[in-house]
Amino acid sequence: MSDLGSEELEEEGENDLGEYEGERNEAGERHGHGKARLPNGDIYEGDYEHGKRHGQGIYKFKNGARYIGEYVRNKKHGQGTFIYPDGSRYEGEWADDLRHGHGVYYYINNDTYTGEWFAHQRHGQGTYFYAETGSKYVGAWVNGQQEGAAELIHLNHRYQGKFLNKNPVGPGKYVFDIGCEQHGEYRLTDVERGEEEEEEETLITVVPKWKATKITELALWTPTLPQEQPAADRPGQEEASGAEGGGEMVEEVQPLTDVSEGELESMRPGDEEGDASREDREEYDGLDQGNVSFEEEEGRQSELLE
Repeated sequence: MSDLGSEELEEEGENDLGEYEGERNEAGERHGHGKARLPNGDIYEGDYEHGKRHGQGIYKFKNGARYIGEYVRNKKHGQGTFIYPDGSRYEGEWADDLRHGHGVYYYINNDTYTGEWFAHQRHGQGTYFYAETGSKYVGAWVNGQQEGAAELIHLNHRYQGKFLNKNPVGPGKYVFDIGCEQHGEYRLTDVERGEEEEEEETLITVVPKWKATKITELALWTPTLPQEQPAADRPGQEEASGAEGGGEMVEEVQPLTDVSEGELESMRPGDEEGDASREDREEYDGLDQGNVSFEEEEGRQSELLE
């Protein structure tokens, strides 16, 4: 996301009129349809009302960026598409010049985010698709970060749990297409990253590690994260529900001793966007994912379950 250098000039200022061809009202204001070349080289063509961009229009920036959509009193507001200088683009709702509402962002590495936006950031429910791996994160976002109940879906399995600061935390489970689930939790673990020679202090970082506890049959997924999934909610499993209601598992729980010994280091399918433009590279520096991926531990889990 690269808004850098893509701020639009106000028009009809005393010294910033630029060149204008189009309709005017009786007061001489730009009013109706017109085309303006602004002093900085930007070009706007579209609707005006009382001297301000208002209605449908196309704004072309000298750096190659473009906006095609609705304006309200010189601000992007309503439905619109913004094509950024790096080739990424946003299609969706705007409010007061900011991405706000529902929209889709297409990143330069072919990743996509589809969902809710608030004040220019991913916020609310949304889906981020990782083009390189085919994985996708489906769930909650807070101020641009993955946070809350979510599902991380891969080609033949998925993780369901809660996220905080882009990392999985607390109880969760892996659901495998072969017909079983691995339950466990992510625990924060201190890891030494290196030493400062002068100060002789070891730098510590906290990363989540997976601790498996048991394998069960498949159960329904709900994003509310109850402490225990009620077995009675499973369709077509009345007899199994009755057994579980009596405190008995339908299938004997098997501890995953082998998997527990090799705890999962961290759950990251890949960098968001490269995290292609690093959250507007914080407006041109993009999203920042950045821990070790699932793949090694998930591969081992798949072998154990076969």
